[in-house]
Amino acid sequence: MTNHATIAAQIQVAIATLAEKPADSILPETQLIGDGSVLDSMKLVELCLQLEDMASELGFDFDWTSETAMSRSRGMFRSVASLTEQFICQLEGRV
Repeated sequence: MTNHATIAAQIQVAIATLAEKPADSILPETQLIGDGSVLDSMKLVELCLQLEDMASELGFDFDWTSETAMSRSRGMFRSVASLTEQFICQLEGRV
């Protein structure tokens, strides 16, 4: 099984690359939607497509289209940490 820290680092690097920022500037609390977000809507879609590819390589389908996905209070895209947690939950079949 893939290490959670490795997955978190891959997601962090993907976000940093899309945001055109250094990877170490992307923290777990970095916002992905709303005011202060590091990604615009097009970059967020690009990130989702990259995560779909990563999930496929790991042998599962990443679902980023739930009703609450874009919710600022409970959605998976509210922060880097919440996105990483959701990705790992889906990987482990806990969703």
